[in-house]
Amino acid sequence: MSANMELTVGQLASRSGVAVSALHFYESRGLISSRRTAGNQRRFSRDTLRRIAFIRVSQRVGIPLRAIQDALSALPDERTPNRDDWARLSAAWQSELDDRIKQLQLLRDGLSDCIGCGCLSLDRCALINPDDKAAAGGPGSRLMLPPRECSVDCDPPRTGAACA
Repeated sequence: MSANMELTVGQLASRSGVAVSALHFYESRGLISSRRTAGNQRRFSRDTLRRIAFIRVSQRVGIPLRAIQDALSALPDERTPNRDDWARLSAAWQSELDDRIKQLQLLRDGLSDCIGCGCLSLDRCALINPDDKAAAGGPGSRLMLPPRECSVDCDPPRTGAACA
């Protein structure tokens, strides 16, 4: 690639709106890559701007960096990714994003009850403890997360926040 087609880290930061330190972090995590000049300066191809835009949008909707890294590793190295490449990547997350939207809608719809409760009266919390179901799990606080299997050998077996 010719030098005039490449961007310095400062140019990339300016064009993408991302701090230089974040670009260094993305590079250290394998999300973007650069080549080094004879003077050991970083040079980025212009398609890195698209990758950064993809990273930022993905982060904004809550996709973990590991999943973003996995997705970006599926992009072709020999050419600039095209619209079909980007569509394929985002389609893979459709189901996960739909699930997040449902969770956010539940939160939105139950938020006034939750704020009114303040989780000080869990027996009335329509959002995380309808009909005081959490009481069956024993004493202590409960998380607003779906139950997960216990990773340690518990007696009796427990899930979620009780498994710690």
